[in-house]
Amino acid sequence: QVTLVESGGGLVQAGGSLRLSCAASTPTFSSYSMGWFRQAPGKEREFVARILWNTGSTYYADSVKGRFTISRDNVKNAVYLQMNSLKAEDTAVYYCAAAYRKLLVTTTRAYDYWGQGTQVTVSS
Repeated sequence: QVTLVESGGGLVQAGGSLRLSCAASTPTFSSYSMGWFRQAPGKEREFVARILWNTGSTYYADSVKGRFTISRDNVKNAVYLQMNSLKAEDTAVYYCAAAYRKLLVTTTRAYDYWGQGTQVTVSS
């Protein structure tokens, strides 16, 4: 069992930045591909970004490409999401997720564990 705890959400003005963190409770963190998803009120949970366990390769949704950056620290067992140039449409609950040794990880069904989410609100 892996516990994921997100932090770093909050209220920010449009154009501002936030950095989300996700701490994982497993010593085998380096074997997990990690992803960030978000869910706005009344909408389905959507993919934001992922970073692979083996190569560190990153991939982003078109809506955040060039503005968000996902990274990981395998010593601290953590994954991060740096969010710049935030827009009102980025407002959502953001979730991190872990997928054990998987590479096709852009859908919710690919992930084995989920955090509880952190609220990001962007005011326009």
